[in-house]
Amino acid sequence: MVDDDLATLEATVSLVEAMGFHAKGFPSAHEFLNSDLRLLTRCLILDIRMPGMSGIDLFVHLSRAGRAVPTILATAFPDEVTRSRSLLAGVTCYLRKPFHADELLACIRAALGIA
Repeated sequence: MVDDDLATLEATVSLVEAMGFHAKGFPSAHEFLNSDLRLLTRCLILDIRMPGMSGIDLFVHLSRAGRAVPTILATAFPDEVTRSRSLLAGVTCYLRKPFHADELLACIRAALGIA
């Protein structure tokens, strides 16, 4: 997960781990890109609005680099234009914060192709 809000980052990482998945949090897109986990990541949960590189920018950057990762975008500032463009670009899910655990779990399962 990449989110500049540390409380949200820690809470979501804990939630994902409680669901039975391994999770790691990064406070910025650049920290994720500079980590060894960028090559091992099977699903990303990205905040849309972050300083520097946004979640959408990170998704596009990875896709253009040939490293498309199933991605869930989350935002406290949803809008239909961004949602539509993100889904058309290939994002798996677009969640409004705060989201429910069952919504996140459904998105993670869809991203990983788990029934």
